[in-house]
Amino acid sequence: MAPRSYAKPSSDELRSRLGSLEYEVTQHDATEPPFRNRFWDNHEPGLYVDIVSGEPLFSSVDKFDSGTGWPSFTRPVEAENVVDKTDISHGMRRVEVRSKHANSHLGHVFEDGPRPTRLRYCINSASLRFVPVAELEAQGYGEYRALFGDAHATPQVASDHDNACAAPAAGDAPGCEATVEEAVLAGGCFWGMEDILRRVPGVIETTVGYTGGNTPNPKYEQVKTGRTGHAEAIRILFDPKLVSFKELLDEWFFKMHDPTSKDQQGNDRGSQYRSAIFVTSAKQREVAQQAKEQAQASARWQRPIVTEIAAAGPFTPAEDYHQKYLEKHPGGYSCHFMRD
Repeated sequence: MAPRSYAKPSSDELRSRLGSLEYEVTQHDATEPPFRNRFWDNHEPGLYVDIVSGEPLFSSVDKFDSGTGWPSFTRPVEAENVVDKTDISHGMRRVEVRSKHANSHLGHVFEDGPRPTRLRYCINSASLRFVPVAELEAQGYGEYRALFGDAHATPQVASDHDNACAAPAAGDAPGCEATVEEAVLAGGCFWGMEDILRRVPGVIETTVGYTGGNTPNPKYEQVKTGRTGHAEAIRILFDPKLVSFKELLDEWFFKMHDPTSKDQQGNDRGSQYRSAIFVTSAKQREVAQQAKEQAQASARWQRPIVTEIAAAGPFTPAEDYHQKYLEKHPGGYSCHFMRD
């Protein structure tokens, strides 16, 4: 295939074009949370390119289910675009992979993958942009169309969960470790919650949306009826070295809204405004329960705390006009404030 030129944009352009998590992963070598990222479970045929430069990196033909919660591939689509680098961080010796032209951090490669290569490229979704087969020509990747044959019949490599990340040897730490953690919280109108939480030191990115209900991919007009079962919520990506999950709950969540008010915050009434912590792991559930009990034992709340603790399910980002609403509309409605 003919060589192409892929340039890395300026730092200012990257800051404006990339999301906060995408910037942290590609430029500062962060690792996103497993299982709750864009492409770990994507089965659509197409090409995965560097989100920074657009250089082709991987193909759906070589993608497989590794059981790790991150997109995994047996080989690059263009070997010269993926560069190996020794990584001795986090007390482990691993092989990091970066893109050649943009020098983006992609992830790591391990020698425990399936046939035919026996390699497992464990890649951050935040480093990738996906180009569906139907859009290859329009986006300038037409020369890769032949890789997919009949796109509707393109096979993927079979699942292989026998690896150092999904099933480490007894006594060994997993070969993959997220450096970014996710929290999903609900406590009334998400405008006010986001305006407070986005300013917390250690918070990388916030997204408001809907979770905890039954209707797939709900819209605001549906959620506001209270009939979908969803709560208005905020998804927080944070650096646990700078702020812990427990600190987010103790110092902000249980102080910024009234957790004793059932299905209501301020003037907002309905189950969509309930107080809830949607946990992503058994450890988060344990911490959430401790934080709830601690908040109840404090003198701050005289009535019983009704905050729900539930497993995190699908999270649907809200419409664009809801995102960073109070940043775009200072002085807009909010019933959230910090208590002592």
